[in-house]
Amino acid sequence: MSGSRGRSAARSPRGLPSPMTGYSQDLAYIHDAGFSDFALQAAPGLLSILRRNRIANGLVVDLGCGSGVWARELLRTGYDVLGVDISPSMINLARQKAPGAKFQTASLLSAGLPRCEGVTSIGECLNYCFDPTNTRDRLRRFFRSLYESLRPGGVFVFDVLEPGQLVKGAVRRNFKQGPDWFVFAESQEDPKQNILIRRITAFRKFGKLYRRSEETHRLRLYKSSELTQDLKRAGFNVQVLRGYGRFRFSAGHLAFVARKPFSR
Repeated sequence: MSGSRGRSAARSPRGLPSPMTGYSQDLAYIHDAGFSDFALQAAPGLLSILRRNRIANGLVVDLGCGSGVWARELLRTGYDVLGVDISPSMINLARQKAPGAKFQTASLLSAGLPRCEGVTSIGECLNYCFDPTNTRDRLRRFFRSLYESLRPGGVFVFDVLEPGQLVKGAVRRNFKQGPDWFVFAESQEDPKQNILIRRITAFRKFGKLYRRSEETHRLRLYKSSELTQDLKRAGFNVQVLRGYGRFRFSAGHLAFVARKPFSR
């Protein structure tokens, strides 16, 4: 999940779309409390990928870091970490969870990346359209820029959703609750635009009452074959996986390991 409250894109002084804030305060809290299992289950496989590529230390950039669960695991294993997220609420949580890391509030597509050993972006982050410039063409430029930031032998590890998450006209409903919150999500896919729309209603308890918030998340769905082609054109060697180690994904959810060669 990640949230825009359904509002239209803001405009910059030059008339270009500006990035919208991601998760609001309550949904960020709920995501951390009830949806951190993805990062926890992915962590062993992600660490194994880094080690297989002989990255045992150095700086790893965590794009779409959320509440800092994966950043904390990286720190525990001895890496330096820079976390980037578009949501100020997520960044606040991440600073508490992983105080040894550095964090930046920004769109992952436009954040300035330092020289680093690895970059990760887990949990469908590249699909989200909080940054309205998120298009395949924008991703191509992002891949090229990221390639230049990586040291030779460095890796970019991420996962995305492909088109075909739902059949045309189908609606998927999900519900989850915790001790002081509950959340309801309704998802539909627009096959013409390759957009998955999630409408989320969340309730968080304060005292004896619950505060309600609503967000609409739009995810642009990308074909793995297209992304593989774009990554190779940027200079990467590419491997496509169906999960991180023993943690396997559902159909239509794929992981990529893009490695910068030592020489081109």
